[in-house]
Amino acid sequence: MSEVSGKKVLVVEDDPDAAETLQIVLEDEGYSVSRAASAEEGLQKARAEKPDVVLLDIMMPSGTEGFHFVWELRKDADEECRNIPIIVLTAIHDKTWVRFYPQKDDPVYQPSEYLPVQGFLDKPASSEQIVSKVEEVLAEAGTASPEEKGSES
Repeated sequence: MSEVSGKKVLVVEDDPDAAETLQIVLEDEGYSVSRAASAEEGLQKARAEKPDVVLLDIMMPSGTEGFHFVWELRKDADEECRNIPIIVLTAIHDKTWVRFYPQKDDPVYQPSEYLPVQGFLDKPASSEQIVSKVEEVLAEAGTASPEEKGSES
């Protein structure tokens, strides 16, 4: 297991069983997890808690709330909030042929040019895939645990 002490993950997922499963998987890896059941609640928690990464469902009770969450967070007045990495975890690709990220071999577009997020996972994703993607995104973001941040000054 990599060093995750103090890393905070916000899970924005309207399905309570899925949210609980994600929380268990991530806490078993040493992450601190908070949950939100809607985009609005997720935005409030993101602003208040400033997690290291957000795991976000797209399809919620009022449709595509996840998209609204991304755009609202990306235009937040607080730069720290605007820069919180987001991983989309969704089953939307089972519902539509439209893709919200390019194919791996796409010569023109990068994933963040479709939707300004740092990762995509299609549901169902295994525990290993979820943990691996969270670790990858945190490594790319260069986030430091609270202890590491304190030693940098």
